[in-house]
Amino acid sequence: MRGASGCGLLIALALVSAALSVAAEESTTPLGRGEALLASNCAHCHAVGRSGDSPHATAPAFRTLSRKYKIESLSEALAEGLSTGHPDMPEFVFAPEEVGAIIAYLQSIQQQ
Repeated sequence: MRGASGCGLLIALALVSAALSVAAEESTTPLGRGEALLASNCAHCHAVGRSGDSPHATAPAFRTLSRKYKIESLSEALAEGLSTGHPDMPEFVFAPEEVGAIIAYLQSIQQQ
């Protein structure tokens, strides 16, 4: 019985390790980094994924941004300071490598 129990534990540990590896790999890819940046900086107001509603009723879902903007054209605003006239939105400035990751992620989730 001890051998079967130990085998189950090893399988469980292997599955956890594999899941952690996938999560770590996703956060090191441009898409994963872009998603993580938007989730930590923007998700309290905007829907940043492929589905779901924005928590702030007037904040556009990021998957629909290409309906109003060319996604590539957001690069400069992200690097120089993204701000709007909306009083609830803070100003954001991202490093060039972060901008590239954000743009890649945004392009990957756009709905037509």
